[in-house]
Amino acid sequence: MTRYYLLIPNVEAEWQAKSEDDRNALFAVHEKFAALLAERGHTDLRHGAALDLPSTAVTVRASGVTDGPYTEAAEHLAGLYVVESEDRDDLVECCKLLATVESAIEIRAAD
Repeated sequence: MTRYYLLIPNVEAEWQAKSEDDRNALFAVHEKFAALLAERGHTDLRHGAALDLPSTAVTVRASGVTDGPYTEAAEHLAGLYVVESEDRDDLVECCKLLATVESAIEIRAAD
């Protein structure tokens, strides 16, 4: 069984511009995604996790501590899933559901 991290990037301004109805629709797709994972035998170890906005982040470097995210990129890590699966290809197929409401899903295997 391989552990995968499903990383979900987002743009803070785009998230803040969403209406409550749009956000609720997005969350409904996440619920369908969690059900799909279970139905297809993938083990969701974290049940998804939304991260707070990057404007609330603190970054620690050897040179000091700064407010904000770790990079100056427009996109930031908005959330993640930690999933165990024996079938990466099927996991990719499942992630296509999330990609309908998220900008992208980055899948990375971990030891």
